[in-house]
Amino acid sequence: MNPSTPTRIFSDADAHLLREGTHARLYQSLGSHLNSASEGGAHFAVWAPNAASVSVIGEWNGWQGDVDPLQPRADSTGVWEGHCPGAHHGAAYKYRIVTQGGQVLEKADPLALYGEEAPATASRLWSLEYEWQDADWMQARAPRNALDAPMSIYELHLGSWRRQDNEMPNYRDVAPQLADYLADMGFTHVELMPITEHPFYGSWGYQTTGYFAPTSRYGTPQDFMHFVDVLHQRGIGVLLDWVPSHFPTDAHGLAEFDGTHLYEHGDPRQGFHPEWNTAIFNYGRNEVRSFLVSSAIFWLDKYHIDGLRVDAVASMLYLDYARKEGEWIPNQWGGRENLEAIDFLHELNRAVYREYPDASTAAEESTAWPMVSRPLEMGGLGFGLKWNMGWMHDTLAYMKEDPINRRYHHHKLTFSAVYAFTENFVLPLSHDEVVYGKGSLINKMPGDAWQQFANLRAMFGYMWAHPGKKLLFMGGEFAQRREWTHEGQLEWWACGTEGHGGVQHMLRELNRVYRAEPSLYELDFVAEGFDWVEPNDEAMSVFAFLRRSRSGAPLLVVCNLTPVPRTNYLLGVPQGGIWHELFNTDAREYGGSGWGNLGEIEAAPVRSHGHAQSLSLNLPPLSTIILKGPAHG
Repeated sequence: MNPSTPTRIFSDADAHLLREGTHARLYQSLGSHLNSASEGGAHFAVWAPNAASVSVIGEWNGWQGDVDPLQPRADSTGVWEGHCPGAHHGAAYKYRIVTQGGQVLEKADPLALYGEEAPATASRLWSLEYEWQDADWMQARAPRNALDAPMSIYELHLGSWRRQDNEMPNYRDVAPQLADYLADMGFTHVELMPITEHPFYGSWGYQTTGYFAPTSRYGTPQDFMHFVDVLHQRGIGVLLDWVPSHFPTDAHGLAEFDGTHLYEHGDPRQGFHPEWNTAIFNYGRNEVRSFLVSSAIFWLDKYHIDGLRVDAVASMLYLDYARKEGEWIPNQWGGRENLEAIDFLHELNRAVYREYPDASTAAEESTAWPMVSRPLEMGGLGFGLKWNMGWMHDTLAYMKEDPINRRYHHHKLTFSAVYAFTENFVLPLSHDEVVYGKGSLINKMPGDAWQQFANLRAMFGYMWAHPGKKLLFMGGEFAQRREWTHEGQLEWWACGTEGHGGVQHMLRELNRVYRAEPSLYELDFVAEGFDWVEPNDEAMSVFAFLRRSRSGAPLLVVCNLTPVPRTNYLLGVPQGGIWHELFNTDAREYGGSGWGNLGEIEAAPVRSHGHAQSLSLNLPPLSTIILKGPAHG
């Protein structure tokens, strides 16, 4: 066809939505799009409103800036577009942008579908054609992502999970290994640390340059599609860690994209992140909001992703985040709240749940910002879930204490129940807790090796029984001793040793019990699902609570967090009859002492803890036990 009359993909409707800030699928009209075989070549469109000229340079035109110029649209969108007849699938390309000041910039495509492998920085022309085989999962995933469903999430850094000969893994090769492992271990979802394209591997993906491209370190877009497809076929949900809070200032990326502060705020008090030396998105700019919302929808749309965990939400909500006095600009009302970022988060969650009501969003929000996981109509931010950072900090602080001192820190473990139902919480033990000198989970535990493993097993038992969905970073499930590093792989050899293998076996069984018992998940977010039985036994460091479902038998959870076994420990229960010991972290097969209640115990008509019936229990040392009551009473 005639290059002077390109096929126009960016329409007037696209222009209206882009300017309005409500475009949720910019990837359909901006970026690169291969034409049909009969037309040949590809169409390109890029937002660069302040550029003096834009052209596409690539492998097909010798990277020459005068061969494939783009033309500005006649409207006010600032979009440049055009047809490049020599472009072809797989070809590397960039935009050559001449600024108003005459500076020449060579930029990767902000909406590239694929990129060269780092340290190379060009984009690649690519098709996203793929024949999905996960229809059964997609049609039935709504109840698996629901708030009343069991959710046991395995957080994964794909590059350091398993390696062959220390080579980077490929999405396609990892998929069946990971699917087998997660299915065997009983996890319901995997959450991938960012796999969006990033130039610096050591950023773990949190400094994104390609918001529409899976990193080429692990393979092609189709390889990643296959990865998701295989996990779905095995009944595993796939969640993505997604970073709309900041981006790196690499020369090929979004920073000063057309010679001006286009994606980021121009004022460093708003546009520079002092903690990470990165740029902060200008959420007040409609086109930027459209870009980010489109990225979120893209992963759900093209890659069948089941949910997004939004990173560093606290840094978005507060104008003074990580800043000293005088280093930030108050909002129009004189406050520290970032009103534009709040509007963006509203639009993000509105778009996700409008387009994919069976998906989920989760906020990593580390402050007491109210109603993060409440609907927009109620004045909330609209997320489905929120990470419970307070629970994580308090739990780890308590568990680090020598058991002899735990009586003085008792209410670190009870405090979470005060606010447990103010949000839809995820309980996270994430990668952030096992890096930068913090030590591994097992090495945080006090005592000798036996006590360390017992403490960790007891903590996992408490975590899985506590209201809230569960998230555990890889390696924690077998008590890896080494602090996590993104180079190399996990210490899989440890699984063959008694203590580590025992923790792994226990986690497998704990996930099985968790998924089998609605009382452990069905009423996670309402007070009716939880009751304290014994929150105040500081002297013995014993905690006991009930978990309930909508119908069926209640569960009694008892934690003894000293190495002293307790005999005939009396706890009131809501009904008589036989209570079965479903789970005991001190079981011999897990590496424990094997002490307990011989599988069951009958309630006696002795009043205790406000109940007419009670159990006289043996509490193993450093343990969590779960007992199931009669179905009716």
